[in-house]
Amino acid sequence: MRTLLTGGKVYQQGRFVLADVAVKKGQVEAVSDKILPRPGDRVLDFSNCYLVPGFVDVHVHLREPGFVYKETIETGTAAAARGGYTTVCAMPNLSPAPDTLKNLKVELKAIRKDAKIEVLPYGCITMDQRGRGQLADFTALAPYVCAFSDDGKGVQDEGLMELAMMAVRRTGKMIVAHCEDESLLRGGYIHDGPYARAHGHAGICSESETAQVERDLRLAAKTGCPYHVCHVSAKETVAAIRAAKRLGVNVTCETAPHYLLLTDSDLQEDGRFKMNPPIRETADRDALIEGLLDGTIDMIVTDHAPHSFDEKAKGLEGSAMGVVGLECAFRVLYDRLIRSQKVLSLEKLVELMSLNPRKRFNIPGGIEPGQRADITVIDPEKRGTIDPRMFFSMGTATPFDGWETTGDVLMTMAGGKIAYQGNGGALPRTPPGY
Repeated sequence: MRTLLTGGKVYQQGRFVLADVAVKKGQVEAVSDKILPRPGDRVLDFSNCYLVPGFVDVHVHLREPGFVYKETIETGTAAAARGGYTTVCAMPNLSPAPDTLKNLKVELKAIRKDAKIEVLPYGCITMDQRGRGQLADFTALAPYVCAFSDDGKGVQDEGLMELAMMAVRRTGKMIVAHCEDESLLRGGYIHDGPYARAHGHAGICSESETAQVERDLRLAAKTGCPYHVCHVSAKETVAAIRAAKRLGVNVTCETAPHYLLLTDSDLQEDGRFKMNPPIRETADRDALIEGLLDGTIDMIVTDHAPHSFDEKAKGLEGSAMGVVGLECAFRVLYDRLIRSQKVLSLEKLVELMSLNPRKRFNIPGGIEPGQRADITVIDPEKRGTIDPRMFFSMGTATPFDGWETTGDVLMTMAGGKIAYQGNGGALPRTPPGY
């Protein structure tokens, strides 16, 4: 059966054009200003909507295998589809950690069984993802992973990171680094800024992020290994990456909605405001936005990191690090940065959430004939309130709880199949709380 998506504004080569899209056998069959339906076609009218290449999130924690009380492949990918994502890259802090092919196969089996969209796993940089010690089995893992990361841990030893970069370069893959110098943490758990000092909290300095980024940029320049920086939060880090790009270093980077839309003045004594790296100051937020506009920051991710209610119910000091974001990222970015502040255009947001991650991580896609039919449909006028109790994800700790937004995902098509449509379909069981 063929599906026709009619009446919408379709993203084509950097701009939106009024067009119909025909989808058959999982691929885009045709894009034209008018496609006549055939007998048996399913016709979906998306007048006044935008059709964009499916969003890609290269930084997601799906928690399976090993931590299914926090999230599963099924619930996490349902949440991703709800947020307009057709591909996510799953971080390796799992049990068993994907540091050998044997361990990775446990995750791959769960993905094949339950994923509602495309899931590309990471392999570890170090064994058991410790950030030190022995390197993972890069050669065996490379054909099955999108890249290598120890997200949640920075590789502490410079010599070990250099060896990792040299080995990963030989596989044709990329190092994706959580950058954190543990010697500079000093027990901190939120940003070392005005809120921490006013409320007696231990702070995390920006240098703990930037120092390791600067080290890795030197190593990337030396080894030639493709290098990507996770969840950039600090203005000094933006400046370091900008300078490295000007020198020709093969580096890209990402940030997340909470760093773009919040500062430490927005913090509350609640675990839903605690993540690593932390929300920083106004100057940092402004530098991140400037980095988006000038191309220093290549993409926006969610760093979706679900935890149980108990793990997130212990305030800023005692709660686990991590918030969820798959189901509200587009909503808050579109409402605030496009509609309200007019900082970005929708075309630019599509670049940041779809085109750039596809290019860097070699993920095909685009609303063009012959491409896999990964399509996100956006209703720019759909209003709502972010209510974590209605999330498909098992995790509900988000700093955007209660935000009123305009603009939402209306449908997600992954590989030609409808993975999410409006409010239809049964919601996965979501426990109360965080």
